[in-house]
Amino acid sequence: MKILVIQQKMIGDVLTSSILFEVLRHEYPKAQLDYLINDYTYPVVENNPFIDNFIFFTKKEEQIKHGLFVLAKKIKAQQYDVVIDVYSKLSSNIISLYSGAKIKISYYKLYTAWIYNENVKRKKKSKTNNLAITHRLKLLCPLYIDAEPLQPKIYLSKQEIKDSALFLTQNKLKLEFPVFMISVLGSTKNKTYPFAFMAHVVDTIVEEQPKAQLLFNYIPNQAEDAKTIFNLCKPKTKDQIYFNVFGKSLRQFLAITYHCDALIGNEGGAVNMAKAMKVKTFSIFSPWIDKASWSLFEEEKNIGVHLKDYYPEYYTKPEKQYKKEALQLYQLFKPELFSNQLKTFLKAL
Repeated sequence: MKILVIQQKMIGDVLTSSILFEVLRHEYPKAQLDYLINDYTYPVVENNPFIDNFIFFTKKEEQIKHGLFVLAKKIKAQQYDVVIDVYSKLSSNIISLYSGAKIKISYYKLYTAWIYNENVKRKKKSKTNNLAITHRLKLLCPLYIDAEPLQPKIYLSKQEIKDSALFLTQNKLKLEFPVFMISVLGSTKNKTYPFAFMAHVVDTIVEEQPKAQLLFNYIPNQAEDAKTIFNLCKPKTKDQIYFNVFGKSLRQFLAITYHCDALIGNEGGAVNMAKAMKVKTFSIFSPWIDKASWSLFEEEKNIGVHLKDYYPEYYTKPEKQYKKEALQLYQLFKPELFSNQLKTFLKAL
């Protein structure tokens, strides 16, 4: 049997959807299990022992006029028995349609239902509150697979772990003292906690953990914004931020985060990656993101806070419908609202 799973775009989605392979491998130990993803997301699933082959949808193919159809033709030639379309957008609809697979599975949408043999309806609630996990596992129901929720995993090599520890010590960090990765910036402005509020959060970490060593997670084109947050911090806090120590690749970021006691900051892919390595997390959700879907495996070791937790009366419609109002809503989401939760989290480390 040959099975293809399609999950394009975001890193967090690609990591989360990788749980399907662990379940499928258990059910079909001899099957060929392949994963279609965007090439830049590969680092979060590299070395995954349950995946046989990766098919990459590159930027070059996206930019070429007929690139998608060339890719669809290549996939059809592989003669997959089953296609599981987790992405469920136009590009994956086209790939699924032309795949030639006998079984095509995706989420139910009125306008694409005709493409798939099996259309799975999403749940509105989950007993575990891990809707992102629940929805993906439901895609296996047409194959008569009923799996319990499981956590995504990232597979680092021993050499990567060793090299990242050496990198940190060479940059004068002491691994016997607490190390915190700070997700200071979100992927977009409407997913980024206001700079002054984030500086307050960073100051609180140092107040509660006087020996804390802080690393800022940002990419080169975010350096100016990251520096702005740094400059808003108190002098004592600045002394404990290793601003220029960061991963120069996604894989290096993962290896560095592995050595951290916790990741704290904006909810997003970095939080999901930290959880996948059993690193504790404290995440601040954007006001327009549905916490019920993405507060994965939340417990005393993984805390997520959302404006809706404190002002449920503001939400008279689904969170996604507040996307355009996110920046205004952020101003109501003052750090004092969750200060005690953050302090409790830090004391427990």
